[in-house]
Order: sequence, then structure tokens, then C-alpha cells
Amino acid sequence: MMEINRTRRLRTNSNIRNLVRENEVRIHDLVYPIFIEEGENIKKEIPSMPGIFRFSIDHLKAELDEVVELGIQAVLLFGIPIEKDEIGAETWNDDGVIQNGIRFIKKHYPNLFVITDVCFCEYTTHGHCGVLCGTEVDNDKTLINLEKQAISHAKAGADMVAPSGMMDGAVQVIRKALDGADYKNVSIMGYTVKYCSSFYGPFRDAADSAPSFGDRKQYQMDPANRIEGMLESTYDQMEGADILMVKPALAYLDIIRDLKNSTDLPVACYNVSGEYAMVKAAAEKGWIDGEAVMMESLLAMKRAGAKIIITYFAKQAAILINKK
Repeated sequence: MMEINRTRRLRTNSNIRNLVRENEVRIHDLVYPIFIEEGENIKKEIPSMPGIFRFSIDHLKAELDEVVELGIQAVLLFGIPIEKDEIGAETWNDDGVIQNGIRFIKKHYPNLFVITDVCFCEYTTHGHCGVLCGTEVDNDKTLINLEKQAISHAKAGADMVAPSGMMDGAVQVIRKALDGADYKNVSIMGYTVKYCSSFYGPFRDAADSAPSFGDRKQYQMDPANRIEGMLESTYDQMEGADILMVKPALAYLDIIRDLKNSTDLPVACYNVSGEYAMVKAAAEKGWIDGEAVMMESLLAMKRAGAKIIITYFAKQAAILINKK
């Protein structure tokens, strides 16, 4: 009889399973996205993202108290302004919604690490991620405005900026602008491999950022492409990114692993709104154990190679991790 290789010996009880576990999701791995809406007395639940809200600054305190109490150390801010225009000029208004949100957080929660989304889709009347030339986004004109936006965020106190528009050269011009304005310690998380994905639907409702015409296939990546992502990562590293990110996460675990294998920089992933909404909807129907699927999904991202996970599940996951 053939001798049996008994790998199950390392699974016999929880103690040995804990000892040999290769990956674990920690609270410090999680970044919590927050939507800040300009105005007062606003707390609106996003219908397609149960448990996620848009807050005016005067309603941020209760949310941030919970974030800090749970041990979450980093947030990613998105702004929804009152005024929009063709170029998104509100993004570099030093008295804008994000800038005021940064200052509020840094005043009341100085140890919270603040990352800001640097883009234009929430701020433009057309919903695209930059300056339009006809029906196309003009890459180089958009770069000029990205510099202004990043500087304004840094001036308000942002710890890290995250250009999400997939403009060629964005990391390079932002790094040069930050260094030139003496914000050398403000870091950059590149949306290095960001796909033109159908998983973003709920976010566009949350941030009022759906394009008024066309799509974003001219600047976001084709979901069919893998090698192209590694080319994007090479450029972002050369241009001065401190962290490289893959977005979305679950449908692109192979890309996360590719990126992890190709760089010594920290790898992040964005567990996006559609991924969140699917788990929530199926759990509400009773078809899955929502908490178990949430934690298994986050673990898959960690196992694939993500050191940092941006997720709307951050608070829920932190509650479960704290119970261990």
C-alpha cells in the first residue's frame, strides 16, 4: 500500500492551524473610504451600499470616533461639492469640501492617516476625469490641474494623495509639484492598475460621478489586459510612487499577485463598491453568510499580495478582528 502523506496533521485543531497560518487580515491593513458632501446637516445612506453614508463635515465626528475606536488608522477621502464646472476647479479651492474635511480631521484626530482622492469626476459637470477636448479627456491639460489639486490637499494637511484618473505622467508631475512646494513628506499612492470596470456602479451613485456621456475606456485599462498592468507599474515606480494599487480587487487577484512579484514597493488593492454591494445584497437575501464571505474575500486579497486593502468593509472587519 502506498504511504499516505498526512498534511492534515497540521489542521487537527485551532492551535496548530493558527501556528501555521500563512496570511492574516489585520486592522492595520485596512483603509476606510469616507464620502464628504459639501453642506450642513447631511447624513445620507447610499442605497446601493447599505451601511455607507455621505456626511457633511458637521456629521463626521460620530463616524470618525468609531473608526478610531476600532483601531483603523487610515481613511481615504472623496468629496462631493455643491458647485461643479467643466474643469473641476473646486478641486484646488483651498476652502473646498475636501480641504475643509482634511483640516477637520487633522484638528480632531491628528493621528489618523489621511489619504485623498485626486481626480475630477465628482467635480466636473460632464463627470469625466479631466479637461475635455471635444469628447476626449486631454491628458496634458489635466496634468496641470492635478498639480494644483495635489498641492491644495497637501497644504490642508493630507498625508498622502492618490491620483485615480489614470492620466499618463500623473505621478511624475504630482511628485515634482509636491517636492517643489516643500511637501516632500507627502506620499503618493498610484492608482497604478485601474481597470474600466463594471464593479464601480454603486460608487458613481455615491459620489455623483457618472459620466454624462460615453465611458472611461480611453484612459482606464481594458479588463482583458494583464501585461499592460505591469507596464503601468513600471512607469509609476519610475515616476516616484510610494505605493502601487490595483482596482478592483476580487476579479483581479491575478494582477495583485503579478504586481507583488514584480515590485518591492507596498501593494494596495481597492475592494470596490460593486464588490461590497454584491456581498451585502446576497447576505440580505440569506443566500450567504455575509461576515464569513467578507473576511474570506479580504483574506484572498491579502494572500494574493496586497499589503493594504481599501474597503467599505473596514469597520465591520475591524469589529470581527477585535473579537478574536
